[in-house]
Amino acid sequence: MTPTSRPPRTSRPPRTSASRPTPFSPPRRLRFDGWIAGLGTASGTRLVLGHWPRSPFGAFGDVMVARPDGHRVLLAPRADVAEFVATTYRFDEVRLVPVDVVREGPAWTVTAGPLRLRLRAGGRTPLGALLRSVPPGLAVRPGWARLTDLPARLLPGVRTYGTAGNGRREWYAARDLWGLAAAGARWDGEDLGAPGPLAPPPRFGFAQTPRRPCLVRVVSTVELPA
Repeated sequence: MTPTSRPPRTSRPPRTSASRPTPFSPPRRLRFDGWIAGLGTASGTRLVLGHWPRSPFGAFGDVMVARPDGHRVLLAPRADVAEFVATTYRFDEVRLVPVDVVREGPAWTVTAGPLRLRLRAGGRTPLGALLRSVPPGLAVRPGWARLTDLPARLLPGVRTYGTAGNGRREWYAARDLWGLAAAGARWDGEDLGAPGPLAPPPRFGFAQTPRRPCLVRVVSTVELPA
């Protein structure tokens, strides 16, 4: 090496994005504000209607159906709704069909593919009166849902906090509760029989509505993993 020569410079590899610190991404919380109705029928078919005027997917309705042999069917109005619901709960079949929910006072009429469902809300239950007394801001908090999950388990199948599919968490804030004064349903034109308890449990997810046919005013929050 001559006196005037310099040692070659070694180039450093560019800093990649993988080597940079990644900011923490908090879990996403999706909130669904509406109503759930649950009932069984004399034929053994069990039905859970969701009516969501306010949700991240806009207003929509969906129906979870458990047939007498245990076959679980989701009736959903759009592909995005079907994908989200089917990856949060458990089904054997998913059908994309128009789901129309019409409310006229206490009377509800639902048309969803092969299903025709009519409901009439009855009187508010004592539990419904108690639920109405909880401040809305408190009712939707996960800590409150954890606390109320303990007494909720006194009702068979009822839970307010738990894990859903694909690493998701979910909690329910029940805001009111009515019994059903009347209900009737048909599947492909066949009468499903008189309404009865939601039994045996359809096991769409970690929780279900009370066994007694009812209509619940509810806010459901689903937390997606970060």
